Amino acid sequence: MAVAWALGAPAQAAETIRIGYQKSSTLITLLKSQGTLEQALKDKGIDVSWHEFPSGLPLLEALNIGNVDISADVADTVPIFAQAAQAKLTYFAEEAPSPAAQAIVVRNDSPIHQLADLKGKKIAVTKAAGTHYLLIAALAKAGLKFADIDPAYLSPADGRAAFENNKVDAWVTWEPFLTSVQRQLPTRVLADGTGLANYKRYYLTSTPYAQAHPQVLKLVYEQLQQAGQWIKAHPQDAAKVLGPLWGNLDAPTVEAANAHRSYQVEPVQADQLGEQQKIADAFLAAKLLPKAVDAHDVQIWKP
Repeated sequence: MAVAWALGAPAQAAETIRIGYQKSSTLITLLKSQGTLEQALKDKGIDVSWHEFPSGLPLLEALNIGNVDISADVADTVPIFAQAAQAKLTYFAEEAPSPAAQAIVVRNDSPIHQLADLKGKKIAVTKAAGTHYLLIAALAKAGLKFADIDPAYLSPADGRAAFENNKVDAWVTWEPFLTSVQRQLPTRVLADGTGLANYKRYYLTSTPYAQAHPQVLKLVYEQLQQAGQWIKAHPQDAAKVLGPLWGNLDAPTVEAANAHRSYQVEPVQADQLGEQQKIADAFLAAKLLPKAVDAHDVQIWKP
């Protein structure tokens, strides 16, 4: 063993970091497929285990109870629900806004032509996702309340199936599901997030993990920044990598979906959580939160 250390043989991994992600967690998915994050962590004696979730809310629930150590990006709405559930979480990165990366869609032959027409309609939406807030904001713009529609809380896959089979009147979804349905079905965009919801995506960890492993977070943060820069600089190559990971989506669909996302990884600033508070207040007013949430009552890790 002494000889092995002297010759610079790699050490056995002393610990494992558990990373939770979704299919739409583009940067983490890219790092996972290319193996770059795993290699960087392995060089530090850390193994990686990957845990996929259908959407952001169950991902942060797993983070809160200690089943994963860090979370890939989740929509800005998800931490609000986690805070309402007493979760002690730490923000460690964000992606710059991507308002056009989510939208309310209807079928081409739908009688729904403006937001006010959503009154009384059945709308598929993923609970606590960024699209959930987009729907609330869009309804408010039309003078409607959330109680004026019939929500069908569905995962992206189930939402797509319900929309495709005429089980719902509209679907609120995000990329890459948005571009996929637009390219495969005759649809119209009723409204996207422009002027309604900025749609930031946040990366989180448990507060104890952030306190104990700041250097690991720094490494992950740097890898995320590099991955975001690479996607924007090499959109066609990125589409070829991500297509098979996103249910064998064709490269043009992936490239179009990625064009709607900023992928610009930045530090989280406490004084820029204003929209988080608007989201919390909107969900409370819609009686979707059990109590008021102070969006600024969070821990923030600085790179």
